[in-house]
Amino acid sequence: METLIKMPVGQLVAKDYRTAEIFSSYGIDFCCKGDRTLEEVCDKKNIKIEEILENLNEILSKKVNNPLDYQSWPLDLLVDYIEKTHHHYVEEKIPVIIQYVTKLCKVHGERHPELIVINELFTDAAGELTQHMKKEEIILFPFIKRMVKTLRQDDAVPLPHFGTVVNPISMMMKEHDNEGERFRKIAALSSNYTPPADGCTTYRVAFSMLKEFEENLHLHIHLENNILFPKAIEMETKIMEKTNVSS
Repeated sequence: METLIKMPVGQLVAKDYRTAEIFSSYGIDFCCKGDRTLEEVCDKKNIKIEEILENLNEILSKKVNNPLDYQSWPLDLLVDYIEKTHHHYVEEKIPVIIQYVTKLCKVHGERHPELIVINELFTDAAGELTQHMKKEEIILFPFIKRMVKTLRQDDAVPLPHFGTVVNPISMMMKEHDNEGERFRKIAALSSNYTPPADGCTTYRVAFSMLKEFEENLHLHIHLENNILFPKAIEMETKIMEKTNVSS
């Protein structure tokens, strides 16, 4: 129990993604702010730590058939999975959600001005995420794959123009923080994606899609911040140590 209390929430979710459901139910950010320990989070949010520990222990004690153990995946496989699953999802859903939210603004914007702000926030997120993913696909992800190949084949890895993998990772994590904050605002403005009493079917569908988009983004950021990025930094360190020993 003491181990769980002192463990960063991001690491807890990385070890078993089922815990993400519990953290989400308490409004705990396990992706962008996953470096905080469970003890720190509970103290800041005034959550009874005994209560959340009971829930965590209950879910951790249950066996799962064929769970997705992202921690054990080779980094090139994880990179491909993130790109083909989460990047594809973002690209596919953005135009659909923009269409729905724009329609909501036209029909309900006068009575619900918060929709105008939600539309602006999501449109900004769409542009930033599109650029963010392209930077990963063109710069960071290929370098991580090159490092994996280097260790497998005992090749030399070319020195990247960005110096060390820590530099683009730091930038990506900062951009993740920005998107996390943006979606916290969207969730607050939408009463956690709860349509008003006079909300039509379009209202309900739009809010449902926004909620699903945020949940997908949480897993997307979690896989990068808490698994891919730390392992990439560790891999670069191993390669540098190996290079220094052989030179």
